[in-house]
Amino acid sequence: MVNKYVKKPVQIEAIQYTGDNIQEIRDWSGGDLNNLGNEEYPTLMEVVTLEGSMLAVIGDYIIKGVEGEIYPCKQSIFEKTYNLVQ
Repeated sequence: MVNKYVKKPVQIEAIQYTGDNIQEIRDWSGGDLNNLGNEEYPTLMEVVTLEGSMLAVIGDYIIKGVEGEIYPCKQSIFEKTYNLVQ
């Protein structure tokens, strides 16, 4: 039988990657981040996650999860999934 589920409400922290804030994200997350930029892709960032390396580009959000893990999330998915806490 297929069931439907709703995510539990959890509060996360996130920073949007702007291309020039890798050090800010690294300091905040304590994560393993690498600038992989080159002439063709000047704003490519590698984020080492629990599942392995993932790539982030400008506009992606870097999320710190409930266990302190970090991972990138595309802006369109982030904006459908999360609301800013006021």
